[in-house]
Formats: sequence, structure tokens, C-alpha cells
Amino acid sequence: MDQTSFVDALLPGGFGRNARLERIAGLIDWAPVGRLVEQVRPGENGRPPYAPLSMFKALLLQQWHGLSDPGLEEALLDRVSFRRFCGFSLEAATPDETTLCRFRNSLKEAGLGEALFEEVLRQLDAAGFVLKRGTLIDATLVECASRRPPDGSTERGVESRSPREAGADWTRRGAARRTFFGYKAHIGVDQGSGLVRSRALTGAKTYESEAADQLIVGDEKAVYADKAYEKRERRAALRARGVKDRIQHRRHKHMKALRPSQVRRNKLIARVRSAVERTFSQLKGVYGLRRMRYAGPKACAFHLDVKLIAFNLRAAVGLAPAPA
Repeated sequence: MDQTSFVDALLPGGFGRNARLERIAGLIDWAPVGRLVEQVRPGENGRPPYAPLSMFKALLLQQWHGLSDPGLEEALLDRVSFRRFCGFSLEAATPDETTLCRFRNSLKEAGLGEALFEEVLRQLDAAGFVLKRGTLIDATLVECASRRPPDGSTERGVESRSPREAGADWTRRGAARRTFFGYKAHIGVDQGSGLVRSRALTGAKTYESEAADQLIVGDEKAVYADKAYEKRERRAALRARGVKDRIQHRRHKHMKALRPSQVRRNKLIARVRSAVERTFSQLKGVYGLRRMRYAGPKACAFHLDVKLIAFNLRAAVGLAPAPA
């Protein structure tokens, strides 16, 4: 992938270098990632114009820098550090916005988001970045890319949907109980490292507890969650697997108030699980996860996977020892 050229060789050693990108480039073995993305560019009709791995790395740059497809096209044209990271030599042509869009859609249609997420996470785990002390689970609402349909149907007891957003649905949020149309992103975060180990994307009205079991990996020492995830069967399943139950207690209809010991326990759990809120803050503030960029559940699920791959790689660089 390092397509050096005579022009590159003439440049000063520090020209166009980006230390963070270089550390990310050296963080994992990109060959298995390349083999996955090559599935959408088999090259039966001749050599493809751009290496699939270079294209995928460009999609990661898009997440780290909040770029649109036109913005990514321009950045690849004039940012040397971006070219170095993707493996484009200085005199090489770079993909335009249409080519980038088609490549992303090909990955989506091939259903490669999950495999790519799991491969990168597998390598980070093998390198010792995943601590497995505990999994912090939580969920957040994400607006859909399409214009939300009229919500007057809520008074009629019938939910209106957008034809382009078959996976999105309505819920209410906040103390004011305002209507919201979109998706809910559920994640499981590794305690201590902050890496996202599991994820699920559902419609907005899906109750948090319904997706919880998908987020529990099974090799963690404990599971931390707020009271929305409390379920007798889930507590029993955790005990059976030897995983510590750190799910907060909630008051039930036959219970006037929590016992003092349960209140203290909830406070201790809240201190630990608050770290997942910082993850959501970064995903929304830095990675733009307040709103989906693409329409449709399949596109949104792939979009979430790419964002989380980018998030985990950058987070792992922060955990790695600084180069000597």
C-alpha cells in the first residue's frame, strides 16, 4: 500500500507528515482489513483504478475530520498527510466524490460493516488494548437523515413513517416529552480503555433493555448499566456466566422505596458507568452522531460501524505508549 514515487523521494523527511495518522497506520495489520474490502472490488475486468484499502482508509479520514464526500475529494487532492495515510503517491490520481460514494455503498450492500468492525476490534484486543474489566452499556437517540414525517398521527394512535427510513420510528424524550423520530444507538464500552466492543442500531422506540443482551460480550468481569436494564433473568444469566452484576436497582410497583443499601449501590455503579456518557459525548460532538448522514436502516448501520471503527482506532492511539 505504500506507493512511493520519485516525487515523494525528493520531499524533505518531515514534509506533510501527521504523527497521529502515522501512529494509527502502524497500530494494526491492515492486510486482513484489505482482504475484506477487496470483496467488493474483485477486479475480474482488470485492475481496479484505486486500491480498496486506500478507499477504506479515506472513509476513516472522513469520520475523523467530519468531511462530506466533496470535502473528502478535495482533501485527498491537496493534503499530503491524507495521501500518505491512504497510500496515494503525490502524482497519483485520487478518487472523486462519486467514486467514494459508490465504494461506500458497495461495502454497505456487501454487509461488510460488522466484519470490518470485528476485525479491527480483534486486533486491538490481541494487542492488549481491551481490558475486559467490565462492559458499560447504554443507548442514545440519533436523528434520521431524512426529513421527519408529520407527527400529528401520534394523537390518532397511528405512527406515520418515512418511506426512506423503514427502520426509524417515534418516541418521546426529555422532561417535556417531545416527540422524536429516528434511531437508537446501543453500545457496550470497555471499562478503562473506552473502546466500543459491541453495538446495535434499532428504531427510536426500542426499549434499552431489549438490546442489552446483544451488548454483553461474555468475557468481561462485570456489566454496568442503569436501572433501565434491570431484569431478573439478565441478573441470573450474568451470575451463571460468572460475570458480576453491576446493574442498578429500580423501584417496582410493590416496593415503596429502595433500601438504603440499594441506593448506595446505585450511586457506586453510577460513578463507574458515567464513562459511557463521555463516549457518547465524543461520538456526537466529534463524530457527528447527533444525526445520521444516510437514509435507511442498512446505510445507517454501516455508517455507525465505520464511525465506531474510526473511534476505536483513535482511542487506541491515545492508549498506546508514545513513540520514543
